[in-house]
Amino acid sequence: MSIVDKTILVTGANRGIGRALIEEALRRGAKRVYAGTRQPLSHPDGRVTPLALDVTRADQIRAAVGRVASLDLLINNAGLAIYEDLSDRAAIEQQLAVNLYGTYGMTQAFLPLLTGSGGAIVNVLSLAAVAPVPVMPAYSISKAAAFSLSQSMRAALAGRGVRVHAVLSGPVDTDMSRVLDIPKASPESVARSILDGVDNGEEDIFPDPLSEPLAEAWRGGVAKALERENAALLEAAPLGS
Repeated sequence: MSIVDKTILVTGANRGIGRALIEEALRRGAKRVYAGTRQPLSHPDGRVTPLALDVTRADQIRAAVGRVASLDLLINNAGLAIYEDLSDRAAIEQQLAVNLYGTYGMTQAFLPLLTGSGGAIVNVLSLAAVAPVPVMPAYSISKAAAFSLSQSMRAALAGRGVRVHAVLSGPVDTDMSRVLDIPKASPESVARSILDGVDNGEEDIFPDPLSEPLAEAWRGGVAKALERENAALLEAAPLGS
């Protein structure tokens, strides 16, 4: 998918990767960019339409659907990371609410528009989805669940002409990872690589120097092979049969 003349919605658009995705989409010639944020947002480019959007609130998701006439690309970028030790169930549930159920709720709500346009979904995840980060265990759990959701959606929606991309990034220099004293990629470089991956039709996008060397091994590995084998089960037993 080329971004030129497309309509895009980005959640978590007020900072970090989300803000960088907005700017990169505009640079590539997007026709309309809906910027979903929990805080008020203003933007000088007339192609940007701010949306009050907390992905954990069904009423705000419904209101956003009512304001979007058409959609080619949904980028589920909104995320939450809490540094904890798995002793607080509420912290686990809070991260699942945003990182898993927020992604699910947005996708279900906008799926009719994406089906109509033959569009695509991008779920911004993390390498923590495939290998947990010990200082962020609940975050890792939520991203692993969101990755499984992405893979399941990929198989289920292929027959409806909707593509699903999963972004498996390493550390990015955002507020979320500020306490980690490790090398990090810039949000701008990650945003470019994400949209390059969409342009190139990459199912799983590795958008930074830490994750990119893993791409070839992942795409030729056992887990990816099993994903493809399991997707073929839909042909033998279609959903709803």
